[in-house]
Amino acid sequence: MSATNFKTENNIFRKLIGNGLTYKIPHFQRDYSWTESEWDDLWQDVLGTIDGGEPAHYMGYLVLQSDDEKTFEVIDGQQRLTTLTLIVLAVLKNLQDLINNQNKPDQNQKRADQIRQSYIGYLDPVTLVSRPKLTLNRNNNDYFQTYLIPLGHLPQRGFKASEHSLRKAFEWFYKRIQEYLKKINGDLGKSLAQLIEDISDKLFFTVITVTDELNAYKVFETLNARGVKLSSTDLLKNYLFSVMHKENQHEHELKTLEDRWENMVGRLGSESFPDFLRIHWNSRHTFVRQSDLFKTIRRRVSNRESVFSLLRDMEQDIDTYIALTDPEISEWSSTLKDHVRKLKMFSVRQPFPLILAAARILNLIDLETLIRSCVVISFRYNVIAKQQSNEQERVYTTVAQKVFKGELISLNQILISLKPIYLEDEAFFYSFTDKYFDTKNSRNARIVRYILCQLEKQESNQEYEFESSTFNIEHILPQKPDTGWQNFSDADLEAMTYRLGNMALLEKNKNQLADNSNFQIKRSILLTSGFRTTQNIAEENESWSPERIETRQKKMAKSAKTVWRISQLC
Repeated sequence: MSATNFKTENNIFRKLIGNGLTYKIPHFQRDYSWTESEWDDLWQDVLGTIDGGEPAHYMGYLVLQSDDEKTFEVIDGQQRLTTLTLIVLAVLKNLQDLINNQNKPDQNQKRADQIRQSYIGYLDPVTLVSRPKLTLNRNNNDYFQTYLIPLGHLPQRGFKASEHSLRKAFEWFYKRIQEYLKKINGDLGKSLAQLIEDISDKLFFTVITVTDELNAYKVFETLNARGVKLSSTDLLKNYLFSVMHKENQHEHELKTLEDRWENMVGRLGSESFPDFLRIHWNSRHTFVRQSDLFKTIRRRVSNRESVFSLLRDMEQDIDTYIALTDPEISEWSSTLKDHVRKLKMFSVRQPFPLILAAARILNLIDLETLIRSCVVISFRYNVIAKQQSNEQERVYTTVAQKVFKGELISLNQILISLKPIYLEDEAFFYSFTDKYFDTKNSRNARIVRYILCQLEKQESNQEYEFESSTFNIEHILPQKPDTGWQNFSDADLEAMTYRLGNMALLEKNKNQLADNSNFQIKRSILLTSGFRTTQNIAEENESWSPERIETRQKKMAKSAKTVWRISQLC
């Protein structure tokens, strides 16, 4: 993004709204949606700069698009900009009340005219039609221009929910300003004008101005990566619907399309939607990174047919995506959900495009086998070997595209295509023998419990829920050892405590009893455990040392090759 396509500066509200500048909410941008909670937060911020002595209040980012530096489309920040305008209108309404009550009518009329001219726009004295500084979206602008800006009667019947929100916001601020005036001793009109001055000079934004949607999307990606959540979802929606608008589609068709879009966003949440869209896209097309997604869609989706095709395809995939990201609310079997929970525990998402593609062609039994295979691959590749994910992501996406194109049509074909990222037994074995997990980290502790339960099942054929509260992880060499551990140097204590070979499952009461005791005391406790793998430690070791930990971990690694195995890839 070159400097000529991107400008950022801090502006107070006065500079933002003055100098003949005008702002437009894009035609298909989200409707006004703020409620009393947001109104009150903003009002308290305003009062804080007036009564609380705060020198200024930061309003956050405002992302604008313009090619002439005079007319700006509001890409992000429309709720704040609209609400500030409603506050100005509420001040004007209170000024009008003073005029009507003959409270310094001439002076207050001059104040009202100046405020309207500076912050709202020119109002034709004959037609009362405004030439506004702010134009709202297609669902809100008529009510805004027809009823709110002229400060006339505000009808309440037959309007959209968002139009009612605009009216209620105006009325809410009107009452707050009335309450504010009751505390004023002196010239009320002057106090109202001063209120506008304070809002204008003490509220400021970081204003980012771009030249087109592509640069706006890059801004979203940059800021979102820094933890500032902006609505790239709205930008995507506005682009797609503007394609439809350019083709002069019937309003009913646009409304139907918007309802379907909002249903998807509602199910996913606006922050999750771009991630879903990227995974959906990669399950059908050439791999694209999040930073290039908008550019790719803008290039490939450019007419009515392609917009509808994208929408239908997303609707086909959304249930699978939700099942992968929130398995508890899905209708999948308990076994499928369990596999997905493991992927979440591993923090692995690279298989998602393939799973979306495969879910369109496989029955649920084969899909279950595929997801379990992804768990095994992820365990070997990501959890134990800590391999780079770039190659893994490329393979999953390539296989997904082959499924989409019909080049792979069976479970067996799909699994064989995943062989490049199935860590071979020898590499897996040696990675496992050296593996350690710092169990002070809760995610690591969950993974260790999972590993130990799976190895226990292999040994005793008994299945345990690894998140059960009935047992704990026992560190044979304690995390905080007392006396009796002379076999371990200081370096050994650092290196061996969190090795897998040093950890075992132990019933909660026995774990508390073992505590930091020496090995001979612990050995007698381990012998009484109901876990076969834990009993083995006591039966096979008369003492505990770095060498015994190494030996046990190699034994565990040998068993792990069988537990985490895909027969088609061996």
